[in-house]
Amino acid sequence: MTPQYVAAIDQGTTSSRCIVFDHAGEIVAVAQREHRQIFPRPGWVEHDAEEIWDNVQQVVSEALRAAGTDAAGLAAIGITNQRETTVVWDRSTGRPVANAIVWQDTRTGPLLRDLASAYGEERFRARTGLPLATYFAGPKLRWLLDEVDGLRERAERGEVLFGTMDSWLIWKLTGEHVTDVTNASRTMLMDLTTLDWAPDLLDAMGVPAAMLPEIRCSAEVYGHATGVLAGVPVASALGDQQAALFGQTCFQPGEAKCTYGTGSFLLLNTGATPVPSTHGLLTTVAYRIKDQPPAYALEGAIAVTGSLVQWLRDNLGLISSAAEVEELARTVDDNGGCYVVPAFSGLFAPHWRSDARGVIAGLTGYITKGHLARAALEASAWQTREVVDAMDSDSDVALRRLRVDGGMTANGLLMQFLADVLDVPVVRSRITETTCLGAAYAAGLAVGFWPDLATLRAQWRSDAQWESTMTPELRDRELGQWRKAVQRTLDWVE
Repeated sequence: MTPQYVAAIDQGTTSSRCIVFDHAGEIVAVAQREHRQIFPRPGWVEHDAEEIWDNVQQVVSEALRAAGTDAAGLAAIGITNQRETTVVWDRSTGRPVANAIVWQDTRTGPLLRDLASAYGEERFRARTGLPLATYFAGPKLRWLLDEVDGLRERAERGEVLFGTMDSWLIWKLTGEHVTDVTNASRTMLMDLTTLDWAPDLLDAMGVPAAMLPEIRCSAEVYGHATGVLAGVPVASALGDQQAALFGQTCFQPGEAKCTYGTGSFLLLNTGATPVPSTHGLLTTVAYRIKDQPPAYALEGAIAVTGSLVQWLRDNLGLISSAAEVEELARTVDDNGGCYVVPAFSGLFAPHWRSDARGVIAGLTGYITKGHLARAALEASAWQTREVVDAMDSDSDVALRRLRVDGGMTANGLLMQFLADVLDVPVVRSRITETTCLGAAYAAGLAVGFWPDLATLRAQWRSDAQWESTMTPELRDRELGQWRKAVQRTLDWVE
């Protein structure tokens, strides 16, 4: 039979999904399973990579069944993933040597201070586009090599393999040990210009080259799957935020998107040249299609947005489901003077302060749970505003509109407030699952299911748009209050 579909595996921070798309880029079937969040100590966040692999196999089977097809109906499958989460596994047994260290984890803070003292932060930033921050994969790998007995010796002998979640899944599916340029660009080990592992950075980080995957393009056939996907080309890998940029068809310099999930990530396509940031943003690879030149992006990474709503639900019990936060927030007309800055793992862009911790500022006896819910939603918008201001300072193109996607975009109150604080139109993609769509698009391009980028761009549609209704005076006053609240988070961790 002629394959009718392309599928994408989205291995995210809280769950794994498989979505099947048809030739028009429409969703045919979805399956999703959550996995455990493991918190061994304050600031530590881990995942069980074996549990995630089991869940991936289950959601693939469920999605194919729901689509009424099997492996023969797929032209290709793509992978998108939580990017910096770090896995090391045994080459012969395929078993992880320890839990995966999640991108939110802050345990590498002391190591980063040592690296900054020994080499200087600019050495890493100039080559990788990244600051020395706990966010990235290379320091997490170094921590494992230092702390797991005998692991460094095994790594030097090539007995264990390193990867981010894309590499882990590709290896489990095909037996190939590869990663793509977008994920490699998040390790602090890849040179942004050569798109290869940098020997001097490996030496500085203390990482043996023998355990690293081969760096490949974002859209090419890495191998053919076994198991339930037997014979299907595994044909793309994109870090989740780059995949969303691709799914939003932001193929031209100056086009930007923001994805609202566990965290939120704003990416601006800067074209074929990496643009260094002087305002706290990341310079990263946006994508690379087969043998074409790479596209680069500026990125503003916000650690906590959707997970703040989960915190209101799971830790405080203010709501019983994430969807209820909008209803609760609408019980009040404003935040009552209350501001929530969710620096649970420090502040990411544009501050990069690992010493920060979350605060609720402006509490008075007037504040109700409705005000807290509203302040939590507003925090996502204010953090976005900080990133947009930095992006406007770094790039030649001012933001004229923002394409948005992800689960939180279903919240109309948040989307309106976002348009208010940015003072630009906010446009939601008709298909909000653009992370999966981007991985599917890249895989389909690799095997000829879709012929070119122009075809993909022609398929993009919006389903809602919000315009600013806030007065400049109110916007400026509230921004000033937010900045005061942010200052209260600093210097908490010694």
